[in-house]
Amino acid sequence: MKFIGNTNEYLQLKTLEQCDRSVFKETIEGSLTILWFQDDANELIIDGKSYTFNKHQIVFLTEFHQVHVKHIEPTRFLRFNRPFYCVIDHDTEVGCKGVLFFGASQLPVIQIPDEDLLQFETLWTMFNIEMQSKDNLQIDMLQMMLKRYLILCTRLFKTQAQYPEVKVETDIVREFNFLVEQHFKTKHSVAEYAALLNKSPKTLSNIFSKIGSKTPLQYIQERKMLEARRRLRYSDMQIQEIAYEIGYDDIQAFSRFFKTQEGISPSVFKETM
Repeated sequence: MKFIGNTNEYLQLKTLEQCDRSVFKETIEGSLTILWFQDDANELIIDGKSYTFNKHQIVFLTEFHQVHVKHIEPTRFLRFNRPFYCVIDHDTEVGCKGVLFFGASQLPVIQIPDEDLLQFETLWTMFNIEMQSKDNLQIDMLQMMLKRYLILCTRLFKTQAQYPEVKVETDIVREFNFLVEQHFKTKHSVAEYAALLNKSPKTLSNIFSKIGSKTPLQYIQERKMLEARRRLRYSDMQIQEIAYEIGYDDIQAFSRFFKTQEGISPSVFKETM
């Protein structure tokens, strides 16, 4: 089932079966996706890395993730775009900049405990019922349900991932991650992002160190590398074009950067795909 609003709001809700993989090939600008696995032994390749997901695990994906399905059991699929739910400076923790999407350094995955399962099941049932409503209150109800879903997931993630509770610092890290997602092709130094956050580079580095995270530069480099691997793996672009796409005018500089991060040259990486 799909909801499409008058100003490009988009929400899709369905249960994927084993043969239903077409949704992963669809491109919805500004979309975010939540997969709730209903059985064990789901095998997905996400950005070239193999993952196995089991019953009642939930994974959170952005439009930038490249997903290839090797095997999937029935899975509850929810996808929405930013016009449907995402106000940049609102609901920081459960919005598009929150910990479930751009706030974590690794792929965010949660496990629904048995004691919380009824809440999730009830909400999913209500979601399906409301998707069939056709009055002018439908979008408000769907947005409230989505927010409830995100809140339940965020609570579990913060508990299971032992997410730090130092609110000011974690808010800055999330904001930094979101800025990197927006600007990694054109801004490559910690100083540039520190300026956007009205912080000094040293202050920003100290914040990351305090919460036990990677350094700001590592985040920037990893996002550039992720894009480079995606382009090499999934596009027909030449290496020079890819280098330019992520901000390198000099292909040799790009090749050195790639080899330092990946251990092999971009040409060898592309040949092995």
